[in-house]
Amino acid sequence: MDGILVINKEKGFTSHDVVAKLRGILRQKKIGHTGTLDPNAEGVLPVCLGRATKVCDLLTDTDKCYETVMRLGVETDTQDLTGTVLAEKPVGVTEDEVREAAESFVGRYQQIPPMYSALKVNGQKLCDLARAGRVVERAPRPVEIYSLRILEWDLPRVRLRVECSKGTYIRTLCHDIGQRLGCGAAVEELIRTRAGCFDLSRAKTLGEIEELRDRGELDRVRIPLEAVFAELPRFRVHPERELALQNGNVLRLSWGETSAPFQGECAVYFSDGRFAAVYETIGGSDRLKVKKMFV
Repeated sequence: MDGILVINKEKGFTSHDVVAKLRGILRQKKIGHTGTLDPNAEGVLPVCLGRATKVCDLLTDTDKCYETVMRLGVETDTQDLTGTVLAEKPVGVTEDEVREAAESFVGRYQQIPPMYSALKVNGQKLCDLARAGRVVERAPRPVEIYSLRILEWDLPRVRLRVECSKGTYIRTLCHDIGQRLGCGAAVEELIRTRAGCFDLSRAKTLGEIEELRDRGELDRVRIPLEAVFAELPRFRVHPERELALQNGNVLRLSWGETSAPFQGECAVYFSDGRFAAVYETIGGSDRLKVKKMFV
């Protein structure tokens, strides 16, 4: 099976758990996820099947949207409530103060990754070092918060919606907001509502995927590989040029038909409409070079 399934990951599963369970459900080995989601988090996890595993890296790089419950007045070693409590402080802040502190992180900022994360330092995962009782220096990384809204206010809990760039740790964002307020904060709940163009409305739990398999209805929720490139101009090669496409050779615009004039990337199809590759223009010429093949 080729394509993408949007999984609604449940609490307690790692992203690797989801892949392992899907391999059993689908009886297929070639499956990959598109970026880790905390075991305590829920929500959207696009999973690539077959040929679509070639776009895992592209989907990992997409923007994300989350809803989170931030618990003020507590700090933990994991930056969420699954960890060991390091400090508890009284919460004497107003809604305006929380909103001002939260909105101060909108835009680009340097975020220090948490120790309990899958990032590697000198070949070792930070979470493995943390479980061994070691804390190492982590270089701050640039992330971007596009928008941040308070959805509910019920001290010491504040529900937020965050739209952000890839690589943003919501646990760390809440921790940093708590530091700015002076009372500390940790994540109590975390749901990813969108990853790139995939949102919760299309997501299915592993149990629902299994039911669809049993009814022979998986194609209802399987997203074709080419849907990832739906916004790119389409280039369909003439039949006599298909061998060049098959081999990943340089193509010329005169060797096919385009859906619209373009410069840059395009989705390339065989003459019968089968999706084949993503190509890009070479400078300002009429030539195209392969960027990623899917055949």
